[in-house]
This record gives sequence, C-alpha cells and structure tokens, in this order.
Amino acid sequence: MADNFDTDDLDLSAGGLAELRPARDDTNTRLDKYVAAALPDLSRSYVQQLIEAGQVQVDGVARRAAFKVTPGEVVVVRVPSPVSEALAPEAIPIDVVYEDDDVFVLNKPAGLVVHPAPGHASGTLVNALLAHAPGISVGGSNRPGIVHRLDKDTSGLMVVAKTDRARSTLVAQWNERSVRKGYVALASGVVEPDEGTIDAPIGRDPSQRQRMAVTAKGRPAVTHFDVRERFAAVTLLNVEIETGRTHQIRVHLAFIGHPIVGDPVYGGRVGRRDEPWLSRQFLHAARLAFRLPDGREVVFEAPLPPDLQTVVDALRSEGRGPGSESQGARAHG
Repeated sequence: MADNFDTDDLDLSAGGLAELRPARDDTNTRLDKYVAAALPDLSRSYVQQLIEAGQVQVDGVARRAAFKVTPGEVVVVRVPSPVSEALAPEAIPIDVVYEDDDVFVLNKPAGLVVHPAPGHASGTLVNALLAHAPGISVGGSNRPGIVHRLDKDTSGLMVVAKTDRARSTLVAQWNERSVRKGYVALASGVVEPDEGTIDAPIGRDPSQRQRMAVTAKGRPAVTHFDVRERFAAVTLLNVEIETGRTHQIRVHLAFIGHPIVGDPVYGGRVGRRDEPWLSRQFLHAARLAFRLPDGREVVFEAPLPPDLQTVVDALRSEGRGPGSESQGARAHG
C-alpha cells in the first residue's frame, strides 16, 4: 500500500484532508476500496458517500467509486467536520502535564476511552476535556481537541488542541512525521539484541478483520527499540515509532516473537501464576516531542503509572534484573 502519512493514530474523524499516493501493489484497485484501506477510520460505505459528494479527487478530478487507481496519481480525500453532537462535560480527573492558550498535554490513564463511540456514550476523555476547558471547540467537531489517539488500555501522553490554529499546526506535524513518539513496553521472552528496527508493513488481518497483522499488502511501518532491562522471562523496552499504524507496536513485537505482556489480542501472556501480570497490555506512551504553534520545540515525559511500575518493582525484587530510577513527568522547552 501507499506510504501515506499516519492516518491511523491521527484522528481524521474530526474532519481534515488526506493526501494519498497509490503504490505499485495498488494498481487497478477500485478507488473506494483503496481509500477505505488507506484510511481505516472511514468505512467503505462512508468513502463511497464522499466520492458521490465529490470529496475524493484523483489528480484534481472527482472520480467514480469504480475508478481504478494507478501509481503516480495523487488521491486527495476531504473529510468534512461532523455535525456537533450534544456532549456533556463530566468532572473526570485528568493529569495535565502542560497547558497554554493553544494546547495542553495530558497523561491519559489506562481504561479511559478517548472519545464517545457506540458503547461509550459518556465517561470519555472528551467529556473530561469539556469540563476542564469549557471553551474548547475545534472545527465544530464532536471530538473537540482530539488530534491523535491512544488505545483504551494504553496509558500515557497525548496532546490536545484548544484552538483551530493548534489543530492545524499539529495535524501538519503528524502529516510530515516530525512528531516523536516514545513508549515503554514489557515484551514476553528475552529480547537478545540490545537494539533493533522492525520494518514490516501492517494491514488488516485477512482472517480476523478486527485485528491488524504484518502483511505484504499492508502500509509501511517502522518501529525502533532498545533494551532497557532484561529479566528471566520478559524484557523491558524503550520503543519509538516512525509511523503510527493501528496497534503498530503490539503487532510488530508479536511479529518478532515477543508480544507485549498482558496483550489479550496479540498473545502477550507468559503464563506464570506467580508473576504480577496485568489485565491490560504493558504499554505506556512515555515521551512526546513536537512543535508548539509558536514554533517552540518541546519534549514531554511521563513516568510509568503505578500498575506498570508495580510489575517492574516486583521483577526487580526477585533479582531478575538491575534496578533503575524511573523518571518523573517533565517538560522541556
């Protein structure tokens, strides 16, 4: 598939523009099928609606859904901002690491859904944001301020736009892949190389559509890792991703035989009853670096939350690896 910008962790549901470039493997693929595969947030039926409305153009020309794409073409998809829905502010505590007039950075706890969806009409991060910043309204979206996502059971740093200017600036940085995203993961098994890079395309698992998988027709995905600590049966890793594919770290680590501990989808269960394993995957967004709308470059870091730190402390107390000091949340301007 085409090497497009990171539309997987960039939230296009609030509206925006995606520029896609078909690759050789996409030759003669229907336009609606190609766009739906490249933009996982959009269903094929919704993509067809966009095509009918002239919101999908190939080299500047609106085409029909059955149009066959060709490498070298530029496909532009305009996703209109959804009609705002009635969203209620809720006094849900959020850990704000940094805030100014344009953005704030928060440390999301595990278990918190980012925005309302079927089955999660309330109790989401968006509801909390409306209580924290009542004036927030970016682009008329029903997901105000949300620029990117973390899985429900992934904890860690997120940046939220408070103004349209901030959203535009942040989306541009996601598009150009200049945002640096660092994670801490506990991988099953002993990872032998001290550092490595996983360069393997990710797409929908053809046999289980709710899962992602490394597949030849997937979208390019690159994950870097280095070993932080080794224990008897698991390895603590620092991970940085160049791309932001859905479930990228979870899929890539499972692909090399070291799935994330506690991952119920990709198999990160070690199976030892005497270990303090979690009911969620051991994955934490620990570092986030980007430019503020005024051009300043900033870096934010967040420590492991208590549930994950408890696991590491237990492993260390059993003498399975060297101790190290955890770093507190901090910002660098």
